[in-house]
Amino acid sequence: MMKQTTLLIIAIALINACSSKTGHNQKRTSNEPIYVQMADSEMKRNPDPRLLDFRDKPKWEYTNGLILLSFYKVWEETGEDRFLNYGKAYMDSMITDDGKILTYKQTDYNIDRINPGKYLILLNQIEPKPEYEIAIQTLRDQMREHPRTTEGGFWHKKRYDHQMWLDGLYMGSPFLAQYARKYDEPKLFDDVTKQFELIDKYAYSKEKHLYSHGWDESKSQKWADPETGLSPEFWGRAMGWFAMAIVDALDYFPTDHPGRDRLISIAQKVAVGIKKYQDPKTGVWYQVLDKGKQEGNYLEASCSSMFVYFLAKALKNGYIDPSYQAVAERGYQGTLKEFIKYNEDGTISLTQVCGVAGLGGDPYRDGTYEYYINEIIRDNDPKGVGPFIMAAILMEE
Repeated sequence: MMKQTTLLIIAIALINACSSKTGHNQKRTSNEPIYVQMADSEMKRNPDPRLLDFRDKPKWEYTNGLILLSFYKVWEETGEDRFLNYGKAYMDSMITDDGKILTYKQTDYNIDRINPGKYLILLNQIEPKPEYEIAIQTLRDQMREHPRTTEGGFWHKKRYDHQMWLDGLYMGSPFLAQYARKYDEPKLFDDVTKQFELIDKYAYSKEKHLYSHGWDESKSQKWADPETGLSPEFWGRAMGWFAMAIVDALDYFPTDHPGRDRLISIAQKVAVGIKKYQDPKTGVWYQVLDKGKQEGNYLEASCSSMFVYFLAKALKNGYIDPSYQAVAERGYQGTLKEFIKYNEDGTISLTQVCGVAGLGGDPYRDGTYEYYINEIIRDNDPKGVGPFIMAAILMEE
């Protein structure tokens, strides 16, 4: 552990040195792309990448993976090593020399814990290390044994038995598609396809053109409709996770795999719902998507950023009709206007981010409208910052 801690301290020092050298002030950062401004701001707010997501203790978590993936994309765009080093510092402090992932427990079968593996595969291609390889295979091993529905859908967590959540599609499926491509495991593409098809089969509302946050195959949860097993509301970020999952998984699908066309078809359905519920005044989206006019609902930054990212990437790759370009542009400009705040210290913030939302658990989350609108709202929550950075890169190209 001493080696990892020392490396982290050195990396943080380098990051802070780069930040002061760049000079975080309004005049300087205003000349940089907004995704660079946001990434630099995030490093200034969180110099220790282990403590992202308002933590006081290190954790192997999906939010770290999300931010690191967005930083990797900034590094690809700029060539500035501080963005790559931030992620390396996290991985070198959370993975021991023998490949053990600190704070991770495979037998929890929590699909959220798979998400950092996406960045780790990329990092291991740039700077291969035996411990990275062992950690990647540990995450793959989890998904080999991960509990499933009767038709093969991954449970969200072992303790959330019989349940598929839209969130889980983002956490697990792109990683598996990426792994399939990198490690030549073509049958995995069939499994990834199945995950999307099951959500499309059970969670899609033809009337609303939206997907429910969760589906309980057993129909035993209090939040589950006794006939359909579905949660009662259409939460914005859940749809955002699902939308990003599709376009990210497609990055790795062979062009001749039948699952590719199926995923593109689902992406087109998602795009219809996103367009339908875009707020005509601001161009962004509400916390509960189909109830924009209902008291207590609010414009929410993470789903808005996720939808812009999805639209921009789907347009770039030809998955959806070019007419959606106008939807993406309105969404992006609206996100800049409604949610970006310039701070006195030269940093920028993303405001109006839902801090957390889920289903079940203790205390119990019932998935009602009142539940979603009353969860904490925060500035600079990583679940908004990461997608915003990735959306801005695509929209600023």
